[in-house]
Amino acid sequence: MPDVAGDLARLERHGEVAVLSLCDAARLNPLGIPLQEQLRARLAEAAQDTAVRALVLTGEGRGFCVGADLSSIAEAGEPGDARSIGERTADTMQRLSNRLVLDLQALPVPVVCAVNGAAAGAGAGLALAGDFTLMAESAYLYFPFLPRLGIVPDLGSTWFLERRAGRARALGAALLDERISAAQAVAWGLAWAQAPDAALREQALALAGRLARLPAHAVLEARRALDAAASRTLAEQLHYESERQRALVGGPDFLEGVRAFGERRAPVFPGRG
Repeated sequence: MPDVAGDLARLERHGEVAVLSLCDAARLNPLGIPLQEQLRARLAEAAQDTAVRALVLTGEGRGFCVGADLSSIAEAGEPGDARSIGERTADTMQRLSNRLVLDLQALPVPVVCAVNGAAAGAGAGLALAGDFTLMAESAYLYFPFLPRLGIVPDLGSTWFLERRAGRARALGAALLDERISAAQAVAWGLAWAQAPDAALREQALALAGRLARLPAHAVLEARRALDAAASRTLAEQLHYESERQRALVGGPDFLEGVRAFGERRAPVFPGRG
């Protein structure tokens, strides 16, 4: 995965962990179209590389991501493009931005979002789009959409906020124009943990390394089970669980786990390849 000069998104390998970095540090990594396109391309590379078993998403410089590139949104469209600014924005979101979030959610390996600084607007949605959100102590989430711009939170912000923090806190985050500190994000369930600023990358790699040792299908099974639980009755979810055990118990990962238990050692699961 070579680095290419001038890239806005860089993908590096650290053993079985891939690190995907937003690299427009001078501007605090705004989500312009070129950056989003490159992020999607790098995520596709990571998905296709079966040696990758976990991914860390982070930002370079002082900020994780300050959200949409408002300067580019305000620019006039291409000659002959009669769409309004709202129509162009929505079309770009449906073609690109929304798919970026879905790419992260569909990645066949666990994703750790290591929030190294400000995660504002769409950048806050991106910070919540992984499986784990790990925040530097000085980092914060900020949702200025409605109080500052008169628009709704996007990039999945409303979905993630309501499910992780509950309606009252989600509504407060959307309306009150307040930064949510790392400590508050952890207390609200928006983030898994916080780390000292200088140790964020190290701790993110350590967490991703733990996740990389899981059975290759574990993250997919966990996502599907939790998604199913959100919309089913207890009886329906109990049936779902038993049907998944029908398929999984007796398989190679289960048998390795049983052997490891009997031998009093940690299980060693094969990778995606």
